[in-house]
Amino acid sequence: MIDPKNLAVQRIALWGIPLAICVLGLKLSAWWVTGSVALLSDGLESFVNVTAAVMAYFVIRYAQRPADADHQFGHHKAEYLSAVLEGVLIIIAALLIVREAWDGLVDPRLPEAPVLGLAINGFAGVINAVWATALIRVGNRYRSPALKADGQHIMSDVVTSFGVLVGLVLALMTGYAILDPLLAIIVGINILYQGWKVISHSLGGLMDRAVEPEEEEAIRQAIKENAEGILDVHDLRTRRAGAAAFIDFHLVVSSRMTVGEAHDICDRLEDAIKKAIPGASLAIHVEPEGEDAHGLKVTVEGSQS
Repeated sequence: MIDPKNLAVQRIALWGIPLAICVLGLKLSAWWVTGSVALLSDGLESFVNVTAAVMAYFVIRYAQRPADADHQFGHHKAEYLSAVLEGVLIIIAALLIVREAWDGLVDPRLPEAPVLGLAINGFAGVINAVWATALIRVGNRYRSPALKADGQHIMSDVVTSFGVLVGLVLALMTGYAILDPLLAIIVGINILYQGWKVISHSLGGLMDRAVEPEEEEAIRQAIKENAEGILDVHDLRTRRAGAAAFIDFHLVVSSRMTVGEAHDICDRLEDAIKKAIPGASLAIHVEPEGEDAHGLKVTVEGSQS
């Protein structure tokens, strides 16, 4: 049976496909009625949105598959691969935009039917703004790098559309047609930057980046609040892989403590940490007092200095 959280992520990813196609159609319509290079650049980026939406849906489904013999820690990192590829597609779209804008610089023309074109593009921008907000919210809530990257990309598209709107209005008010391709170049540079941000963040996940500082503090607090019977905790290490967090540390107990008593402490700590960090997977190494402590320590009541 599929976890309700995973099902919610899959559903929102699936809805992203028809919405991306709808926005693409609207933006290409805006370009068709105006002939604006800036609106064409905005529409070209929407091709990336459609590709990214399709890719995100299938990658999220794959990433949510349970662990198997070949992938014993799960398939969570597949979402980072999707986000990296989306960043690459964003950069390709930006280069295409700059290429189209360069032609516009050679032969600048004021757009035709500007009011209709801008109205269509503005409506597409509103759809994108609402959808991007939903993707980022759900991506953060369920720790989905693919959804979050898609939302951030679409939100950059919203900023782009707003810039295009302002630029075209200025071009029409001043009569300087060259403002249209110049704006398209600025849009392309901004999209290049957004693509790099998506790639760099995703590469951090592929390189086993530690959990966020507030998550590490929650882990420490959970240990401190359940420190009865613990002499010391050290060598705390964490890594984040999409919705999953992997945590391991060394737990020092009295050399007179039985295996059963030590196991009870581990169970208590595991329950507390999983409550603080949903989706966490723990590995706790129990060792008797007298061992040399090393690595990152967690100060608990009664611990040795």
